[in-house]
Amino acid sequence: MSWNWHDLNVVLAMRDEHQVKAMLDEEVEVHKRPTYAVRIHQRYTTLRAQRERKEILAALSGDKHE
Repeated sequence: MSWNWHDLNVVLAMRDEHQVKAMLDEEVEVHKRPTYAVRIHQRYTTLRAQRERKEILAALSGDKHE
């Protein structure tokens, strides 16, 4: 993965949580660019929080399929 800043942001918007986590892992292990790692981590935590919030609300409502 070798992207400019604009392309990185475009790609991040199209990826799911697991894909963004893989991008983060690659950035940390291979490319080692701090600003890119921080940006990818920001997106990853946003996606993770959305998933966790959905799971919490589903548990509160008793609906496991939301």
